[in-house]
Amino acid sequence: MAIDDEIEHIDVDSNKESTIDSSSPLYMHPSDNPGTMLVPVPFNRIGCRSWRRSVLRVLSVKNKLGFINGDCKKPYLEFPKYRLWERCDDMVTSWILNFLGKEITNSVEYVNDFVKLWKELEDRYDQTNGAKLYQIQKKINDLSQGALDITGYYTKMKKLWEEFNALSAKT
Repeated sequence: MAIDDEIEHIDVDSNKESTIDSSSPLYMHPSDNPGTMLVPVPFNRIGCRSWRRSVLRVLSVKNKLGFINGDCKKPYLEFPKYRLWERCDDMVTSWILNFLGKEITNSVEYVNDFVKLWKELEDRYDQTNGAKLYQIQKKINDLSQGALDITGYYTKMKKLWEEFNALSAKT
């Protein structure tokens, strides 16, 4: 099989694939690139929920949540916009891989698409269990105002309660 036979030829004069509505999850803004900084701190097994929420917000802003929630499923290879879907999936996968710690990246770099990558990360690091709920409940019970002003104390308490409620909702 010749290399030319493996390459999908796209008619550049055709508007079928060249125009994508900017509201489509397949739309890529010219400024999007694999090195785009999604979140300020790479995920290194600590703070999974916080990191996850940050990533979900960014993907929502970039209209790419459909790659996680199933609204933008992988099309059949014959589908006219398959290459566009594949390109977007590769971009979203690159964003996530770039913002994982090196050890985690090395363990998931061969995952085929974003849905599988996201599922793998959730299965490994987003485990809700009684021990974590207990740990947060203990922090809430042990929290005292001490030298904190009322705003600082309230902020710490509210964060713990929000984390507790988010975890409780998953069990």
